Amino acid sequence: MAKPVLFEGRSSLNNKDQLLVAVFIAAVIHILMVLGVGFSEPETPVQNSRSIDVTLVTTPAKKAPKKAKFLAQANQIGAGEKTHKPEPSAQRIASQGNSHRKQAEQSEQEEITPKAKQKLITQEKAPVKAIAEKKPETSHAAESHPQLTAEALQQQIAQYGAEIRLKQQSADEAKIKTVNSVSAHQYVAAQYVKDWESKVERVGNMNYPEIASRKNFSSTLTMEVGVKADGSIYKIQISKSSGFPALDEAAKRIVRMSAPFPPLPNDLLKELNVLVITRKWKFSDESGMTTP
Repeated sequence: MAKPVLFEGRSSLNNKDQLLVAVFIAAVIHILMVLGVGFSEPETPVQNSRSIDVTLVTTPAKKAPKKAKFLAQANQIGAGEKTHKPEPSAQRIASQGNSHRKQAEQSEQEEITPKAKQKLITQEKAPVKAIAEKKPETSHAAESHPQLTAEALQQQIAQYGAEIRLKQQSADEAKIKTVNSVSAHQYVAAQYVKDWESKVERVGNMNYPEIASRKNFSSTLTMEVGVKADGSIYKIQISKSSGFPALDEAAKRIVRMSAPFPPLPNDLLKELNVLVITRKWKFSDESGMTTP
């Protein structure tokens, strides 16, 4: 008797198809796992940072404090009554150092800035100064070779002549003296003046002015007369008028009529070359021309 056949024939899927199905199922499973499961970094516990205050102890204590508030190189027990927390000296030193450094930098900038400005101004003015210094060279060259013309030569001669005359006049005036200023030969000058007065008075009465001949007429004037070494007149000047211009001119005319006078004595010429005689003259219808 034949056995019944439980399964007959080959499977409908071959080995290749089975491999593809397995790969597909594995891919689906991986996709589901990726989408369903989330990844996140583990959170690290945050620890609160704690600062440590460090202070520098200048006077250490023998006994350690029960509860220290600062870290220092030696023990120190506070003795103050302040309740607020003091600022460590290191912070103050740092802040002071920063402030001093900023002030130093600022002062350096302020010092550098004016110097830089001055240097810039000097550089800008340098070309102008160089040009200005070059100009005198041209003028010196022109002065070294002046154009000499006949007119310029004539002007120079006239100028030199005027200077010589001025010097000569100054020298002559230096030896002009009055009778009172004569020192060594005062008596000689006084005698000369007396003789001079006599001559002028004599000539004046011989040529008495008509204006002074009127009845009850009386007037005075002061006259200065300079006599040269040869007796000629150097100058005639009315220092104080009589009030009558005609009488003043008549007095001058009388002196001119009296010239020339005797030459000055040799003793006087040692001191002067012009003797100035100042005398007061009175004109009256009764006494004529006199020296009061």
